[in-house]
Order: sequence, then structure tokens, then C-alpha cells
Amino acid sequence: MTLDFHPGQGSRSRTFGWEDPAVSAGAVPHHSGLGFLREILAGRLPAPPITAALGITLEEAEYGRAVFALVPGEEHYNPIGSVHGGVYATLLDSAAGCAVQSVLPQGTGYTSIDLTVKFLRPITVDTGKVRAIGTVLNSGRRTALAQAELLDSEDRLLAHATSSCMLFPVRGRQDT
Repeated sequence: MTLDFHPGQGSRSRTFGWEDPAVSAGAVPHHSGLGFLREILAGRLPAPPITAALGITLEEAEYGRAVFALVPGEEHYNPIGSVHGGVYATLLDSAAGCAVQSVLPQGTGYTSIDLTVKFLRPITVDTGKVRAIGTVLNSGRRTALAQAELLDSEDRLLAHATSSCMLFPVRGRQDT
């Protein structure tokens, strides 16, 4: 079997922009985790650049819960014609991590320690909008555990993840 690839035939492009991520990062020490997420939802703080790069949106933030959404496009595809697993993982990591962030007091940050993903169904452009719903399972002084489910519009489970996060103090910039 011979496959002919002709660059430029059927090529597509996508353009996107983002705001300075230092603006949001600088605001972290001045808000509770939930307050910070609500500032992003309200448009008073810029969303992280990864959301523009992938077309992800933060749709909801409540104490212990965060929801991200994506309408899959060809730009998310792997070589075999379905959404790349890294896109699934990014959605799930964002939802689980921001669920953890939503329970943090002012002056506390987090970072993912691990992410375990189980892929259950393929996603294509025909799937339509998908939602990653993250919830906190446990939050302690130094670590937190969260899970996230990736669902289609009919609430079918597409993927599931668990994430452990390390919690740490975040201080504002010291002006001299």
C-alpha cells in the first residue's frame, strides 16, 4: 500500500492570541483559590494561555468543583483521526487541579504531583462539546486528591482521571 502525502493540499490554519500570564500569576497570592477562579470567570483576570492554545474554557467554579469545556476540532486530532490523549489529559488535569485550587485559602498554591488517566471512548469532531468536571476528594495541609470525569453532551463517560496535588505557600512579589 502506498500513501501519497502532498503538503499544502487541504491544509488548514488556526490563529489565536492570549494575554500576559504574569498578570494572573501575580494575582494568586491576593485571592482565595475560589476567588481567583471567579476573577478569571468574570474576565477580570486573563485565562491561562493553554486555554487559548487548545480552545478550552473554564465554565464553572464552585468550592470543591471546577468544570472545563471543549468543542473538539481537527486541530486536536492525533494521526489516526481522533482527539489526542494529551488533550483529554489536559482537560482532566485542568478540572482536577482547579477543583483543588477552589478549596485553597489565600496565600496557598498547588501543583500536580501525578495524573492517572483512563481513556474509555474516542472523541472526534462529531462528539460535540465535552466537559471535564473536577471534584476534590480530600484536601489536607500538604496534599490534596481530586478526580475528574470527561463527559459528552449525553453525560457518557469518555475518560476519568485522579490527581494528587502538592499544596504550598505563595507569597506576593516584594517591592523594594
